Amino acid sequence: MEKSPAEDPSKAGKTEEQHAETNVPKSGERPDQGAAPTNDHYRLDPQGDRDESRIPAPEVAFAKYVHPVLAQPVDKLTGLKLEARAKVAAGITAVVKSMEFSWTEGGLTRGTKGLLNMNQKDGFDCSSCAWPDPDDHRSIAEFCENGAKATASDADDKAAGPEFFARHSLAELSRMSDRDQNNAGRLTHPMVKRPGDNHYSPIAWSDAFQLIADNLNALDSPHEAVFYTSGKVPNEPAFLFQLFAKMFGTNNLPDCSNMCHESSGAALSPTLGLGKGSVTLNDIYDAEVILIIGQNPGTNHPRMLTALQKAKRNGAKIISVNPLLEAGLNHFRNPQDFMNPLRALGALMGDGTPITDVFLQVRVDGDMALLRGIMKHLFEAEDLNPGHVIDQVFIKEFTTGFESFEQNIRNTSWEDIEELSGITRAQLLEAANLIATKQKIITCWAMGVTQQRQGVQTIQEIVNLHLMKGAIGKPGAGTCPVRGHSNVQGDRTMGVWEQPTKEFQDALAKEFHFTPPYEHGLDTVEAIKAMYKGKTKVFFSLGGNLLAAGPDTEVIAEGMRKQKLTVFVGTKLNRGHLTTGETSLLLPCFTHADIDMQKSGHQMTSCENSMGVVSQNKGVLVPLAGQMMSEVAIISGVAIATLGERTNIADWVAMTENYDVIRDHISRVIPGFDNFNEKLRKPGGFYLPNGPRERKFTTKNGMANFTTTELEKYKLEPDQLVLMTVRSHDQFNTTIYEYNDRYRGIHGERRVLFMNEQDMAARGIKSRDLIDITSHFEGDQRTVLKFVAVPYDIPKGNVAAYFPEANPLVPVASVAKTSNTPTSKYVVVTVVPTQAATAEAEAKRRGLAVEA
Repeated sequence: MEKSPAEDPSKAGKTEEQHAETNVPKSGERPDQGAAPTNDHYRLDPQGDRDESRIPAPEVAFAKYVHPVLAQPVDKLTGLKLEARAKVAAGITAVVKSMEFSWTEGGLTRGTKGLLNMNQKDGFDCSSCAWPDPDDHRSIAEFCENGAKATASDADDKAAGPEFFARHSLAELSRMSDRDQNNAGRLTHPMVKRPGDNHYSPIAWSDAFQLIADNLNALDSPHEAVFYTSGKVPNEPAFLFQLFAKMFGTNNLPDCSNMCHESSGAALSPTLGLGKGSVTLNDIYDAEVILIIGQNPGTNHPRMLTALQKAKRNGAKIISVNPLLEAGLNHFRNPQDFMNPLRALGALMGDGTPITDVFLQVRVDGDMALLRGIMKHLFEAEDLNPGHVIDQVFIKEFTTGFESFEQNIRNTSWEDIEELSGITRAQLLEAANLIATKQKIITCWAMGVTQQRQGVQTIQEIVNLHLMKGAIGKPGAGTCPVRGHSNVQGDRTMGVWEQPTKEFQDALAKEFHFTPPYEHGLDTVEAIKAMYKGKTKVFFSLGGNLLAAGPDTEVIAEGMRKQKLTVFVGTKLNRGHLTTGETSLLLPCFTHADIDMQKSGHQMTSCENSMGVVSQNKGVLVPLAGQMMSEVAIISGVAIATLGERTNIADWVAMTENYDVIRDHISRVIPGFDNFNEKLRKPGGFYLPNGPRERKFTTKNGMANFTTTELEKYKLEPDQLVLMTVRSHDQFNTTIYEYNDRYRGIHGERRVLFMNEQDMAARGIKSRDLIDITSHFEGDQRTVLKFVAVPYDIPKGNVAAYFPEANPLVPVASVAKTSNTPTSKYVVVTVVPTQAATAEAEAKRRGLAVEA
């Protein structure tokens, strides 16, 4: 019998030939996903105890006068230039921007090599979004503008080493823009900020590991430590990170998923039995109707537009639901068409492919009412055409709870539906007519839904729509939560979760011979509260930027300052590295694009995309000169120093020397990963088990469950508006590449507030006026100063601003029901002409520091 790669070092990192395509499902077929039980890490019941005690609103507007290290982005305006909103996404401009950014950051040779190996079957996984790659043929340029920017940033040939940190204090660095912090270069050496210091200075790796170990082992309880994870972290280091935290004794494992798709998992697990989507990329191509709700694919998942274009060419109809008509929802000019002689001229000269057939400009937080309106129309259509609209056969065989759900929808008044959604009955009928006679239906959603107050319940209504149509578990149909970061879904699969199941912990205990903790830990919101209240002493971040990603920026900052030790593992400087504990470590690691050489050879890791495909990630670029280490090596070094004789040191060494050893452990712990090493080496990777994809609903009752939800009304004061946070086109998550958002016509500025012209007129605000924004929650107020008002096509009563600039307005206590996700898509605000000068005068009166 052939030795496994873990036993044969000569096979480390080696894969089969790229052209040998296996496990490639054809259109209309289900992929081979194995017979293992469905693997999930979302509870079927509401999460555990939460700290409901009040956290007072911080003085957001005065924070910069109080703390020399700024937690919020600098409020210096950079020069707004307004243009007309774009009506077409991508095209030749996207190609030019991709090349320009890539060659500027990484140089011509290095940048080009990175792009040509990204998302290839023998290359590395894009560190940007988690949109899946084609199972079969892949283009030589299998990337989008956003992915090109992310890879170029990773391939940066500039170094931010010890000399850089010697020149700049933490306070000085915090006064750089988030863009300039990212563009300072790659982190190359481990650095430490000692108590009382205002600079990071070099530290040896061994000393850094011992410093972490000393602080962790000095804690009164393991639960005084928080282990936070970014969705950019591949499977192997994510598995080791959660293993180390549990060996140390805590389930305090908050991650970025808590702030984005936690609502998806909390809705899907009890209804369908799996907290993930149920479709494949081929299903998108085969769908008859696609609903896109609360998502901006043109900016956040641009490669999705290629799939939508293919679906359109196959005859699909697309319904887009969003408060903003984004360019990517309008028309798409595919850069790949430039290489097709039959399409090149049209791609160059025309408007490309029209994407949306019906656009519903919903009010912020109005999606739940909108979905009810569509389903109410479908019930009325069924009354007129019995047996032709609702799939009664599917409902009877596979579901429960239909009668209560049906009564709930029928009893919802059209007045409530129209008022809450902002969409007329006639507009909803147009959408319902597209759906009524179809069963191959896919619904895609993202953070525009998950971060609402009723995000979980809204997704349950999406599930209800699919169940009443029988539109799940068949080719061309199902649910599609479009995940954000490259491996945010995989990290959860690997056990990065504050509420692990008993089955998962038992499997870890059996494999590694220790007793893991079984009590619930802290999710992201609860961790922020605990840090703020001084209940924790060590914060360890594996990637990410919690300060900029989380709600209530100044509350997070105060929590960080109260820690004895903060540890940040990262590739580039960000604002979150600067607001620190008493002691702080900044530890540089490899990116997806970097070659990772260990004792057994060139290593590869793996990531799981939005559709449950696990594929390899193998770097191709020589790391910059310095002392960077892999995430696996860093975690192992910390584990060995901290746990000592409490763990099997030889195993941690073996896992570092050959990542196949990690995967052999995973194969025995996590269902669906049997023969992990062998399956990962197949070109394109492999599909994880997915019950709903085959109509196997692994819920408690073994059925797909309809949900009877409550449609809540919230009353605003006459001058109040509802704010949602959004990304610009030149950012990915918290990483800011530039000050532009060309699809929305914004250039040279990020401190903008998109407003309906009627709302501006009612407040005496004109275009480009400087305004202040104040959020209101449970009697508390938070104010950010000096934003620029921009008239925009957005529903009356709604406004939008970029994060992280607007995050200080989001109260940490304002969360979605069940999922505990911050409600960044529902923030009650008022807007007034700026009082920045008055605030500065007040700061002087209080004797606070004011910059000249």
